[in-house]
Amino acid sequence: MNTLVISSSPHLRPRENLTRVLYDVVIALVPALLVGIYFFGLRALLVTVAATASAVAFEALFLKISGKPGIGRAAFDGSAIITGILLAMNLPPSSPYWMVVIGSFVAIVIAKQTFGGLGYNIFNPALVARVFLLISFPVQMTRWTAPTFFTAEAITTATPLGLLKTEGLQAVLRTYSNSANLLGAIPGSLGEVSAVALLIGGIYLLVRKVISWEIPLSFLGALFVFTGIFWLIDPGKYAGPVFHLLTGGAVLGAFFMATDMVTSPLTRKGMLIFGTAIGLLTGVIRLFGGYPEGVSFAILIMNTFVPLIDRYTHARIFGTRG
Repeated sequence: MNTLVISSSPHLRPRENLTRVLYDVVIALVPALLVGIYFFGLRALLVTVAATASAVAFEALFLKISGKPGIGRAAFDGSAIITGILLAMNLPPSSPYWMVVIGSFVAIVIAKQTFGGLGYNIFNPALVARVFLLISFPVQMTRWTAPTFFTAEAITTATPLGLLKTEGLQAVLRTYSNSANLLGAIPGSLGEVSAVALLIGGIYLLVRKVISWEIPLSFLGALFVFTGIFWLIDPGKYAGPVFHLLTGGAVLGAFFMATDMVTSPLTRKGMLIFGTAIGLLTGVIRLFGGYPEGVSFAILIMNTFVPLIDRYTHARIFGTRG
């Protein structure tokens, strides 16, 4: 007699293993993480270790306190490790360790486990933690350092998007080039600075069929078109669309955050709507909002609409109307 098991997402095709999928994401994050360590030195590695270790520890501790079975498997199945790495990659390299640990607590306990654990959270845990830290500790979360190349000197400076917001386009053009933005020789969060390293990881996920193309393409495409329109209207005031694709968390968000299988739509049409809306919101915040960056806010806002998107884009059931 066969048993029908009903559970929440993420749902996998036959013969696929959830742990394998999660560790594929870890592997895909390695190129960007290595570039961050190269440019920002040992501090970036230690921040990543602190975030990952504390995320796993909070996961195990919560499961033990709540009496849930399989503590070791749940803590090391890869989900907490991914959350820790993604949190670190969204933080400045100079982040104090106590703040990193607080971020892991918010991500694992508040944004994930209080909703029921993996498969039940409605918001991306790492982004919830990042936004919480940004609002709670704005000084530490906006203290950016220039690439140090393993030197002891850490020079505080502005990110390309921050400089664009405060000093204008000409200051950005004098300071940063698209090649620097592509390779990662710019200040920023330790895991988001190198667009090329993130693209390598994103292509790996596409090849492994961990993610599909709809969300990254619609996200980046919408951001490109939206910012490109304003650049065409006034190229002396607005940065070009390529600049917006290569800076901030656009590539990291498109391939690794917005594609989270738990907090993104299930249908192809829904994914396209979801990604397009994130790209447009990111563009609106960057161009007209008070913050220089909008990826985290855009993804979290659209996370709230996922149930509605799924409801109105689901396939029609045969034999029914509508």
